[in-house]
Formats: sequence, C-alpha cells, structure tokens
Amino acid sequence: MPDHPASREPELLTITEAAELLRAPVATLRYWRHLGIGPRSFRLGRRVLYRCDDLRSWIDAQHDQIAPGPGSRR
Repeated sequence: MPDHPASREPELLTITEAAELLRAPVATLRYWRHLGIGPRSFRLGRRVLYRCDDLRSWIDAQHDQIAPGPGSRR
C-alpha cells in the first residue's frame, strides 16, 4: 500500500520548519546562510526553502566532521 501523501514529510521546508528540525533558532539559520556554512537552501520568490534531502545530508556531514575526543566512544 503506497504512503499517503499527507503522512509523508514535505519535500520542501520553510526556514521555520528547518529550524524546528535542526532545533536551532531561525536567526541561526539566517546567519549560517549569510556565512554560507549552513544547509543548502534556495529562494523561491521571497521565501527561503530547504529540501529535506539537503538538510539530512548536511546533518550527516556535520556528524562525520566530529573527531572523537579522548575517552569518547564511537
């Protein structure tokens, strides 16, 4: 049985939705966007949008950059 469209996560997220997913303030996402260090985003008209796949890839990349410290388990 195929997934019901309403039960799936939307493909595009607003900056507010992306901030909720990342558990970060919207202002932080705006700052990261300004610096060019945050998740990939784009403008559609006046709105800044994020693709779910881009957010997940960015999260994975951040996780992979973490170097294990002394005594940490991975």
